[in-house]
Amino acid sequence: MTEQEFLKQYHREDYDRPSVTVDLALFTIQDEKLKVLMIHRKEHPFQGKLSLVGTFVGMQESLDESAVRALNQKTGLHDIYFEQLYTWGNLDRDPRMRVISVSYYALVPSESIQLPEGDAQFYSADEIANSDEIAFDHSQIVRYGIERIRNKVNYTDIAFSLVPEEFTLPQLQKVYEILLGQKLYKANFRKKIADKIQPTNKMTSGEAHRPSHIYRKKESIC
Repeated sequence: MTEQEFLKQYHREDYDRPSVTVDLALFTIQDEKLKVLMIHRKEHPFQGKLSLVGTFVGMQESLDESAVRALNQKTGLHDIYFEQLYTWGNLDRDPRMRVISVSYYALVPSESIQLPEGDAQFYSADEIANSDEIAFDHSQIVRYGIERIRNKVNYTDIAFSLVPEEFTLPQLQKVYEILLGQKLYKANFRKKIADKIQPTNKMTSGEAHRPSHIYRKKESIC
């Protein structure tokens, strides 16, 4: 039997076909806190509760394409880099039916985010992660996202995703401290990131504080 003959007599209805969704945890820093984008659900299930941005995956879409579509349709945001976080498949995670979710996370500087008027807003990531009032298992997804970010801070340049293209060292250190959840010694921090940054020959105006040198990330860092 050829593969074409096999597929012709193959009965897909003999097997269960769970639905698949994507959920995106978009993180930023506002008011010196790590925050995550959430929306108020207008429909059941979990009507009125907060949930991550997400959607069902279309039959002609890849997972990434579905995530891009959900983000654009529900927030108006686009051209945002994100990575897969984890796949969630608990039997009772969705009361409608068996739904498997592929979660993503992204980090974006707050300066580059302009949300249209609507239900999408940023909330404290720690509060969402520890709340029992969040739709589905999305508090668990946020909690896992925070852990992933915290683990990657020490061996990647992920923190640079949350500062502008040009920044001061105090700005960058503050981002590291927020992501790690701890204070850092200035001298140790600057030694650690010295090979990741380059000066721009610019300085802040110093109107409120002493002028600070302005840096940018080295292009070779990946």
